[in-house]
Amino acid sequence: MAFDEKIQIRSYNGQLDRVRMEDLERRCEVGPAEHVFLFTDTMGDPICRIRNSPMYNMLVAELNNEIVGVIQGSIKVVTVPNPPKDLAKVGYILGLRVSPHHRRKGIGSRLVHHIEEWFISNEVDYAYMATEKDNAASVKLFVNKLGYVKFRTPAILVHPIDHGQFSCPSNVEIVKLEVDQAELLYRNFMSSADFFPHDIDKILKNKLSLGTWVAYLHDGDLSSDQFGQDGRIPNSWAMISVWNSGELFKLRIEKPPLSCFLHAKSTRVLNRVLPFIKVPLMPDFFDPFGFYFIYGLYGEGPSSGKLVRTLCKFVHSMAKESRDCKIIVTEVGGSDKLKSYIPRWKLLSCPMDLWCIKALKSEGTNTLHELTKSSPTGALFVDPREV
Repeated sequence: MAFDEKIQIRSYNGQLDRVRMEDLERRCEVGPAEHVFLFTDTMGDPICRIRNSPMYNMLVAELNNEIVGVIQGSIKVVTVPNPPKDLAKVGYILGLRVSPHHRRKGIGSRLVHHIEEWFISNEVDYAYMATEKDNAASVKLFVNKLGYVKFRTPAILVHPIDHGQFSCPSNVEIVKLEVDQAELLYRNFMSSADFFPHDIDKILKNKLSLGTWVAYLHDGDLSSDQFGQDGRIPNSWAMISVWNSGELFKLRIEKPPLSCFLHAKSTRVLNRVLPFIKVPLMPDFFDPFGFYFIYGLYGEGPSSGKLVRTLCKFVHSMAKESRDCKIIVTEVGGSDKLKSYIPRWKLLSCPMDLWCIKALKSEGTNTLHELTKSSPTGALFVDPREV
């Protein structure tokens, strides 16, 4: 009997598969194989990364009572950059894992085909996925073999929690918005952004969404409860929302690269020998830790960049109150004008992620060509439910 005929691909069953799924996750790394050291800890819930999506599914590949592969998919309605502005039903592929001992045997391809079939049965227009640009194995599978097309190259920006004291500039006002205020602003200002979720209200109301804040230059004529009402917007302002990803799953580092080890050691030595320099310490990443994800980042006006930076520092200050949050993460369009104002450590960040997309309906092929050939607008909405 051929090897692939022994593989059974089916939906995940929590009662039967949870322990074996945790074992697979422990053996599978995150990121390109040549410099992997980051692992996920799902805290006993292998389906946690998609559980908050409007529709989701997880498939496993089983061989001789062993789970040798897994894939996850979620479905939602988003804005696509197709003039005129239009909505599309999209399926996001994530969490593709194949046991190290069973790779290069076609299991990954079969899992992708099966999740695509689930998308098609739910009338999905486009499937898309994200990977590191330098992940040759993933690019080869999706682009060269499965017909996906390179679409966007956003940047993933990561920064350890800064334990310094946050001091808001005297001329800046930071206000936490009510959910309905935040929804109104997002629909008014970001609804044309690539992949803006049609159900933004459900994201903002989710218990993992810690809130939405705006920052603007102080104006005595505008009170916090009036922001955005009747079109009352300052000349310069910025907005971000925060998602507590650490409540879903943790990250951990194993066998870190030498550069990571040397950086951690050198910063501690410098602070001990020259304490007045106050070099930011690299946190202890070797136990499972959580993180906050900044999403829905937007700004307008000549001071919007500086206001974004102030909001990021504000989130760092807020994260210090969390017991296990050690990093702040955000993902923005590669050409986003605000990208340069977001704090990041080069050692931890990915300056060029890669999104790939595929039309699942025959009538969408021509539109797909327009999507992939259109120049990025700069604004890209990364759904925190898919991090």
